[in-house]
Amino acid sequence: MLKLTYTEGSFFLECLTLPIEEWVAQRAIFALRVGQPLCCEPSTASFLLPVDLPGVERLKLEVQRNDSEIIALCTGDAEYLEVTLQGSWLSDGADDAVGVFVTTMSDRTEFFLNKLWHESQVCDSVKSAEC
Repeated sequence: MLKLTYTEGSFFLECLTLPIEEWVAQRAIFALRVGQPLCCEPSTASFLLPVDLPGVERLKLEVQRNDSEIIALCTGDAEYLEVTLQGSWLSDGADDAVGVFVTTMSDRTEFFLNKLWHESQVCDSVKSAEC
């Protein structure tokens, strides 16, 4: 399962081995115990990957082979590829963009997408340090 945690200024992607249903159930129990509202609804999430990141072409092939109904790849511009995922959005129900998005696809695609995202963050850090 992939989990994207959205905060006010950014988001973080991680790959979890827990089945999505079990993770959502645990999250619901936690919210109930602490008295926090929890809203869960079908949704999409998108983020960008650099087009020139090694492995992007392999990701395109993997998506075509296994996960085309869950993940869509679209060239945003000359520098970035937009990754759009189908899944579930969990939040406190407020209209702000803070919450958690979860989705599941083939283990291979999840692992590879997680790896590419982390590599893109390292590349962004290097570019920022050069400026």
